[in-house]
Formats: sequence, C-alpha cells, structure tokens
Amino acid sequence: MVKKLVIVLPYDKVWEQNFIKIKDEIQSALGELAMGIEHVGSTSVRGLSAKPIIDIDVIIRDYSLLNDAVAALNSIGYRHEGNLGIIGREAFDYDGKDHLQKHHLYVCPQDSAELKRHIAFRDYLRSHPEAVC
Repeated sequence: MVKKLVIVLPYDKVWEQNFIKIKDEIQSALGELAMGIEHVGSTSVRGLSAKPIIDIDVIIRDYSLLNDAVAALNSIGYRHEGNLGIIGREAFDYDGKDHLQKHHLYVCPQDSAELKRHIAFRDYLRSHPEAVC
C-alpha cells in the first residue's frame, strides 16, 4: 500500500492573489471563449484550511466551444485530460507553470451540474463563516 502525504495549511490570503495571476494568464489566452473564470474549492474560502492547490473553473457557453478552449489553453501549456470520469467538467494538466501556484484547471459549460456544485460549496462557506472549521 502506497501512502500519500497530504499537506493542509491554514488559510493564506496570498491564495487569492495567486488565483488572479493564474486567471489573468488563462483569460488572455481564452478571450471571449470564457464567460467567467472562478476560484473554487477550499483555497477560495477565507479562513478555511486547505491543500495549497488552487481549483479553477473556466466557464464556457456549451460544449460546442470546447475544442476552441482546448486549443487556446494548449497554446499556453495546458493539456486536455478529458472529464476523468466526472461529467460536465473537463480537466487540464500543465507544464511550464513554475511561475504560478500549483493549481487544478477545469473547463465547464455554464449548465454543468459539477460547476454548480463547486460554486454552491464555495458560496455557502463564504456566506456561513460558522461552518468554516
């Protein structure tokens, strides 16, 4: 059995700044293909301890734009990995991003249930600080 070390750190306000750096780079490549770029997951909630990996959802209108989004992201070093078994979320890996904080990148159509789940989790914890441990 292989043991995997998981590091969880106290909330760090630099995560928001690092998200903006990543967002700006992605936005410059995607242009109008992206309806929005959302910081989701534990690092997006002030006061919440988290693995120091930023989760990002890029919102596109629908799957008809996926190939264009894949090509644009590929041009800046991201590789499309498919949905990895989760419908409504396309995962990307990357190389050459040492200037950015480690992150997970997903592209989701605006009607994706997975996108809605990510946003609901984030928004609930942001608006209910008593739920943040």
